[in-house]
Amino acid sequence: MKCKFLLPLLFALPAAAQTTTIKQDAAINQMVDEVSSKNIEAIVRKLVSFKTRHTLSDTLSKTEGIGAARNWIKAEMEGYAKASGGRMHVEFDTFTQPAGGRIDKPTVLKNVLAILKGTDPNDKRIYIVSGHYDSRVNDVMDAKSFAPGAVDDASGTAVSMEIARVMSKRSFPATIIFMAVAGEEQGLNGSTNVAKRAKDEKWAVDAMLNNDIVGNTYGMETGLKDNRSVRVFSEGVASTVADAGNEKVLAALINNGGENDSPSRELARYIKEVAERYVPQLDVKMIYRRDRFLRGGDHTPFLKQGFAAVRFTEMNEDFNRQHQNVRKENGTDYGDMPEFADYDYIQKVARMNLSVLANLSLAPAEPQNVGITTSGLTNKSTLKWEAPAAGKKPAGYYVLMRETISPYWEKKFYVTDTTATLDYSKDNYFFAVQAVDADGHESQMVYPKPVR
Repeated sequence: MKCKFLLPLLFALPAAAQTTTIKQDAAINQMVDEVSSKNIEAIVRKLVSFKTRHTLSDTLSKTEGIGAARNWIKAEMEGYAKASGGRMHVEFDTFTQPAGGRIDKPTVLKNVLAILKGTDPNDKRIYIVSGHYDSRVNDVMDAKSFAPGAVDDASGTAVSMEIARVMSKRSFPATIIFMAVAGEEQGLNGSTNVAKRAKDEKWAVDAMLNNDIVGNTYGMETGLKDNRSVRVFSEGVASTVADAGNEKVLAALINNGGENDSPSRELARYIKEVAERYVPQLDVKMIYRRDRFLRGGDHTPFLKQGFAAVRFTEMNEDFNRQHQNVRKENGTDYGDMPEFADYDYIQKVARMNLSVLANLSLAPAEPQNVGITTSGLTNKSTLKWEAPAAGKKPAGYYVLMRETISPYWEKKFYVTDTTATLDYSKDNYFFAVQAVDADGHESQMVYPKPVR
């Protein structure tokens, strides 16, 4: 085995040593630079101009309601697709949501999907980025009142649209889907339909990034102003394990650890490392929860179907803006108006999404059947795995290591074989493996299973 010790990851290093650990891709840097706060603001203000985008609002008007909004989003995405050389196409994902819950009658809903097809026919991976374009006021069934929804969630929709504009000009081995979904406020209807479709049609969804409420930098009660930090919510134990009540898998987690290493939690760690590599003045805050208290998001249906998914949300929310009728009351402004959004901050969030999607889609697929040998008592650790089943061949692999109390991977060991024995005890550390190409694009990390 050829093994080369690398320095710890960037966020674990003193400043003087940081430059020795980072290998940036100039093409990704160029794409990051092209993300425009002016374009993002124009998208948000255009979406607000439809007066309301409530899921049950007008679908016939050309200027107001959810129908006009979705038609405009689709037309804009089709405009971006012209730069793709035929690789990106745009479609409505149309379905009828039956009556029930927050849907008072059977309603035709339409998600907008801009699909940038991967260039490698053997690479079946799909990456999804999404925001929801519907909006609401205090009364969740009020489909008539002015519901601007600038931050919740025109901001997330603008992220998806703006990076689609930039990335459509480039090619990637894997497929990327840029989504704007409906029905979030009525019960995650749009994302549920796409997630179920992905499961039924056997899409190889490697990661889903949900952007919901990513445009405010001012904390209402606290008065905090923070334009650096963004939260990434990720579940610890995978939904499919917990919901199925798989006692054998749960027992293994209890006995050996791993309750903090679900695919979504590894995705969150990946996001922190890669996004902070490419986006200046960004601090990705890992939140060890699926979502906030009393709230839910469009990543949840993907988690329920067994896909790795996370939610991005601003650090400090202003609840005078969310789900509020536009008004002034006792000298306080209420309502989700566009003048209260921070467009430079949304630009930073968009750049974060782009850097992660680009790095993932350019990387080899993740290694398969990753295991850690438990056949004997030893103070060393042996990991074994198989090469990705399809797509580009990795130049090598990183074996990652961290202390059991550490939230982040602390060391990387580069190997060119599909096995590695390290002089560190498996009883004292956690490990993972990721594939890497010659240009430094890393796959997602895979936490090993015990094998004999």
